[in-house]
Amino acid sequence: MSDRASGRFPYRLLAVVFFLPVCLISIPCLSKSREVVCNNGVGKFEAEFYTGVKVRVAASKKSEGGLANRACEATLSWDKQGTMVATEASQLDVDVFGADLGLGIPVVAFQIKKSDTECCMAYQIYSLQKPVRLLRTITGGNFFSASDKDLDGRVEMWTSDTGAVDGFEGLVLGELDFAPTIVLRFDRNRLLDVSSEFRPYFDQQIARLRTGLDPQDLSDFKNSDGKLMSAASLTAERFHQLRGVKIKVLEIVWSYLYSDRELEAWGSLADMWPASDVKRVQTAILNMRSHGISAQVDGIPSKALAGHKKRAIVFDTTKATQQGTAEVIPPQSILLQRPVLAAADQGVTNSEMLLDLLIDCAGKVHSVESAGNTKVPDPDLIKAAMDWTFVPALKDGHAVASRLRLAVSAKR
Repeated sequence: MSDRASGRFPYRLLAVVFFLPVCLISIPCLSKSREVVCNNGVGKFEAEFYTGVKVRVAASKKSEGGLANRACEATLSWDKQGTMVATEASQLDVDVFGADLGLGIPVVAFQIKKSDTECCMAYQIYSLQKPVRLLRTITGGNFFSASDKDLDGRVEMWTSDTGAVDGFEGLVLGELDFAPTIVLRFDRNRLLDVSSEFRPYFDQQIARLRTGLDPQDLSDFKNSDGKLMSAASLTAERFHQLRGVKIKVLEIVWSYLYSDRELEAWGSLADMWPASDVKRVQTAILNMRSHGISAQVDGIPSKALAGHKKRAIVFDTTKATQQGTAEVIPPQSILLQRPVLAAADQGVTNSEMLLDLLIDCAGKVHSVESAGNTKVPDPDLIKAAMDWTFVPALKDGHAVASRLRLAVSAKR
């Protein structure tokens, strides 16, 4: 009899990760610094799904000169078989465990960074059915986050086309506000670029960039050669300012282009770029994009498919008396991060704060608010909770959205 049929817990969490440092940006968080399950040999996660497939992420077993190797590895095992997902990686993360990314089966998704000097991660998706299979690998993103942002029952993978823009026009990643965002979704085993369905997100980026443009600086940039490869005729400060304008203009054009608004992209380029250099940089942008993540997708959704919207059922696991709740296995934590207490708060008692979390079917926190007797919510903790990662709730073996009440210590 299977674990699910016998009523036993459908998976076992053998170890979870709880970090103190935190990225205080809500999903989709595509920042340049994110906590991961295993970083340079530190951190561990082990779990067994109800299918009998086990996942393990931990420090690499290899050693050099008797000293522990500061690297991470991931393995999958079932029955007496196993497969090595990655070894000797500087960073390893479990983005999804037990969710269906649109491939029709529960999966585990790893993101792997081979070395700290590399710009990007590889996103590897494996089945959680026996025998385990590698279903898809996506490369070139700085960080991946699968979530059901619209709560419509469909999971998207958010990332940035970092590998494509690294070194573009002589710019280094550290100079950019962000690399172009790209949103992916599986449909009938095809990987689709669905970024155009999230134009409000891109519009926020564009509005913020336009607000940061000084009219005089933009005018001076338009009178330059566009390449800005030499500061011979400019002071170092002025060269830096114009380089900043160039970056913002490129990011505005990228935001339009990646959200499938080519006319607006080239119109903005013509308005803000030196006229003599527009054709050259337009060709360079198209060439850059053709060598990025867009080259790995299978297409874009049809208009009928793109317009498909429905509201996902959210199961409330905080109320044991709710009809049907007993059939739902609550979410389980994978990676919890919380902010370090300020010096003024170091002496607080070890009291608990109650949080009500809405967790989507990919195991990402969709919303969070204080609950119970918590009168004054901790704003840093609320923000931190938006980055927590869970094994999603399960109903009849399928991942579902759910509400979860979680008690968090005020000190740890």
